[in-house]
Amino acid sequence: QLVESGGGLVQAGDSLRLSCAASGGTVRNYGMGWFRQTSGKDREFVAHITWSGDTTYYADSVKGRFTISRDNAKNTLYLQMNSLKPEDTAVYYCAAGGRGIKIHEYVYWGQGTQVTVSS
Repeated sequence: QLVESGGGLVQAGDSLRLSCAASGGTVRNYGMGWFRQTSGKDREFVAHITWSGDTTYYADSVKGRFTISRDNAKNTLYLQMNSLKPEDTAVYYCAAGGRGIKIHEYVYWGQGTQVTVSS
């Protein structure tokens, strides 16, 4: 089970850190990612990190502002979001099992956490 936390309401330019804790099993052997979805739109890729944490990928829209990381000892995935923009407003989901940006490769999903950025 994956459980996200850390979402909330912030102003443009602020920062948030999302966490995704795994329970009932380990995710340390899986690539993991963050996705986001707004009402009426498809879920989109945000960031991915390999199982070892040595390689990361980002969507162009968040590159340079967001940082994905993981602590395998704590079975936890993170997304540090800086310089937030109103267009970052979405429900953010963590996922495990994928190798990159392809959403259908991910097997395990969290329930999502809402991030709202006001202008």
